[in-house]
Amino acid sequence: MKPIKLLFVLTTIIVFASCRKESLVTPASTVNQASDKKATTESTTTLSESFESGTKAAYAVGSVTLSSGSWSLDEALIGNTSADVKNGAKSVRTRNNGQLTMNFDATGGAETITIQHAVYGNDGSSTWQLWISTDGGSSYTQAGNTVTSSTSTLQAATFTVNVTGSYRLSIRKVSGGSNRINFDDIQVVTGGGTNPGGPGTGGTTGDDSHLLLGNPTGAQASVVLTQNYLRNATYYISSYNSVRGTPNWVSWHIASGDLGSAPRQDDFRADAALPSSWYQVGSSSYSSSGFDRGHNCPSADRTSTVAANSSTFLMSNMIPQAPQNNQQTWNNMEQYIRSLVTAGNEVYVIMGSYGTGGNGSKGNANTIDGGRVTVPSNVWKVVVVIPNGSNDLSRINAATRVIAVNTPNINTIGTDWKSYRTSVDAIESAAGVDLLSALPANIQSALESKVDNL
Repeated sequence: MKPIKLLFVLTTIIVFASCRKESLVTPASTVNQASDKKATTESTTTLSESFESGTKAAYAVGSVTLSSGSWSLDEALIGNTSADVKNGAKSVRTRNNGQLTMNFDATGGAETITIQHAVYGNDGSSTWQLWISTDGGSSYTQAGNTVTSSTSTLQAATFTVNVTGSYRLSIRKVSGGSNRINFDDIQVVTGGGTNPGGPGTGGTTGDDSHLLLGNPTGAQASVVLTQNYLRNATYYISSYNSVRGTPNWVSWHIASGDLGSAPRQDDFRADAALPSSWYQVGSSSYSSSGFDRGHNCPSADRTSTVAANSSTFLMSNMIPQAPQNNQQTWNNMEQYIRSLVTAGNEVYVIMGSYGTGGNGSKGNANTIDGGRVTVPSNVWKVVVVIPNGSNDLSRINAATRVIAVNTPNINTIGTDWKSYRTSVDAIESAAGVDLLSALPANIQSALESKVDNL
């Protein structure tokens, strides 16, 4: 194994870190490394609502079906005008004493609730409150303090609560009269501990969990880890780098139960579950850049439910990817991986990017979005393929098929992904990650040194 190396990346807070293998990184791809052990207390999203899928054009009370379920909107509508402040195409617009209330019970509990809010157009300030019910809507209790909306830029209001089991939310405008407020991107998170797995369930330990093979950079869900923040999006887990505005890597499991008939949602949006003090990469951040909003965890890998598919459109799952690279080379590989699943296998996938500078449809660029999103020079993926079964870790041996691919992020790339196959060792050296670390050392060494040729 390689020697330990410590990386220090915070300017005001020093995070001491250790890792099983040496990380060879360039400055552009350096990340905090806090621990090589798999975390067991990451957050789980129990509710996510972006308001992209519903339509309600009038303020009169009525219910609207959204991706998360049915909501009642009173003195509120789904706004899609240029004056509506929003991530994506739509947000809720309220006036007077408007309310938006869940008509259904969400399950899984709630610890942190984040809601994006802003003043509509040129309206004046208003205040609003969050209320929670744990008895099916029979009674509600206010959560936290009253919030003031005073700016026409989306702001994140975060409420810390302690709810177990089922719950309903009600957002209530309480002052400001005819002044209007936009609400968008509601995210409810709870500390999930371990998760037994299963199609689309995520988790960090146990069969089918997204981090079964290890945490490549020792990411943790700590706000101080600005370049190595562990983000559990339920249907995949990632290390997010707020300095680059992209994930360092995303890890997920695919089984036949993950591949269904849910339609592609196309609800690109900022990730409201990230720390509110960080810059929010939005749905339009890549506009006119010459680069695609390239998924790490693909939309087509998560078609079991609308919620599963919608989760892949969080901008924290995107990188600026050259169109040819995204739409041809990587799309061809993604289709091939899904064909392995439908043929009777399950796969563990880890995808990431590193370096600075790519070539899109408008030429070379190091950054986009006014310098706030870094364009990677390379995009990589590692896939571990095993037949359907249980006790997955124990079934991985030196003969297990591992596919490792590393492509330049350029628009003149060839469409045959197989010509970019490499070894896991080579990706680790280039990207500064420690892959397959949960495997026994002898098996890890054998798998990481070979190049797939099937």
